[in-house]
Parts: sequence; C-alpha cells; structure tokens
Amino acid sequence: MALKRKVKINPNFSMASMTDIIFLLLIFFMVTSTVVVPNAIKVTLPQSQKQTAAKPLSRVTIDKNLNYYVAYGNQREKQVAFDDITAFLQERYTQEPEMFVALYADESVPYREIVKVLNIANKNKFKMVLATRPQRNN
Repeated sequence: MALKRKVKINPNFSMASMTDIIFLLLIFFMVTSTVVVPNAIKVTLPQSQKQTAAKPLSRVTIDKNLNYYVAYGNQREKQVAFDDITAFLQERYTQEPEMFVALYADESVPYREIVKVLNIANKNKFKMVLATRPQRNN
C-alpha cells in the first residue's frame, strides 16, 4: 500500500527576499558596466593579418608630410586641400552610392589626421576601409 503525503502550500509566500536579491544584482551590474571602456581604435593599424574583400572605388591618401591625395577607380592620385575631400567624395557617391572609400595613411601620420577623414565619412554615411599592409610571417 502506497503512502500518500499531503503537502501544505503556504498562501502567504513573501517575495521580499527575492526582490532584495534582484535589486542587489541590478546595482552590481550597473556599477561594473561603468568600468568597461571600449577600445575604438586599434593600435596595430599599419599591419593586419586579414585583407578586406571589398574593392574600394575611391581612395584618400595621407603621406608622412600630411599631404592629402584623392583618386577614383583607376585614376591617378591628385593632391587636394583637406577641405576639398568632402566635395570629391560626395561627387563620387552620386555616381556610385555603393562605393567604398579606402584610406591609405602612412604609419607616421598622427591619429587625429586619420580621424578627421573618418569623420567626413561618418557624416556623409560613406563606407570606409582602412588600408593596411599584410603582416609578415617570421
């Protein structure tokens, strides 16, 4: 003969302790999330192991003397002032809305110069590719 047990259910169950635990977890995650700082710019820009499959149509080049050059397709690079880069890229964008812009910058160029060109691309919603040289296998 099987024994049957009656289980009593307490209708007055309190959720206070459960809410205390959830509140403490919420505070913990809020405090620890402020410690995390994302790194937006990689330090290893001059060399990379992967190459992009996108074929950029427009090119912006910054040499070590901070001269700016632009080109489209198979054209030869022509030197321009920084203020003329936006107009050049906007004109090319009207011809090819799906274009990628490749940014070639000498490794001695300060980041502020690179970021200035990236800001132009960001404001105009251009797709930007940072050109790097392949990493050598030693």
